Amino acid sequence: MDLERYLDEKVEFINGALDRLLPPGEMYPRTVHKAMRYSVFAGGKRLRPVLVMASAEAVGEPGNFMSEALVNTACAFECIHTYSLIHDDLPSIDNDDLRRGRATCHKVFGEAAAILAGDALLTAAFELVSGSGDRENAALVNVINELSRAAGSTGMIGGQVVDIESEGKQIDTALLEYIHIHKTGSLILAAVRCGAILAGAGPMELERLTRYGEAVGLAFQIADDILDVVGTSSDMGKQTGGDEERKKATYPAIIGLADSKEIAEELVEKAVNALEGFDERADALRGIARYVVERRQ
Repeated sequence: MDLERYLDEKVEFINGALDRLLPPGEMYPRTVHKAMRYSVFAGGKRLRPVLVMASAEAVGEPGNFMSEALVNTACAFECIHTYSLIHDDLPSIDNDDLRRGRATCHKVFGEAAAILAGDALLTAAFELVSGSGDRENAALVNVINELSRAAGSTGMIGGQVVDIESEGKQIDTALLEYIHIHKTGSLILAAVRCGAILAGAGPMELERLTRYGEAVGLAFQIADDILDVVGTSSDMGKQTGGDEERKKATYPAIIGLADSKEIAEELVEKAVNALEGFDERADALRGIARYVVERRQ
């Protein structure tokens, strides 16, 4: 399949849905709504919402996977991801001035507004899922549970906390893997699972897609570690070399660049192999697995 075209079409669709679903920038209080939109529409790969939709396509009947619940859930994942980036960039955490090729939210709107914009996006995510027109759909309860756990203290936030606490310290690969699986992988895994749940995946399909999501999530963060070393600021849309400067725990820092690339490639193969038994409707997932380690941003 033409993955580039597929991704472009999905990004365009998701951007349109986000524009429709998020409060307009002129809605009072304008500052927080403008800050939310500034960060959401700063660009980005929209990987998590794309995975929600691609996973649903892999198990659902063609043409029957564009329910309101699915679209709202896809947008909810982007809201949570963007909230995490706004907070990560704050002076008290990573203190970054550049994100997606433009000034970070707190640089434009101030620290207080950035914190509140992140908070608003996090809560908007659950409003989107629970407010879907087909709210009687029992699968929505499972989706809210998946999303909550992935974003919470035993998921993304937990990984971020351990990441911060590990800066400047010698840690082993087990703890490094914990950081990456939780800081980044948990939300990617949940995106894959939620799309499948909303499309009516059976137990075996969900188990295989879970293995796919686990592998892709870890591969994505290892690739990010690698790009922080070999990538450029213009390609990445953010400052590179920050991991080394802050003495963060990364795969290249602990096991070296070459071994990091090898592990990422092995994870991609593991992800693709997990999709054995799925037909061509899962080709987008196969392509995305390879894309996460081949990308330049």
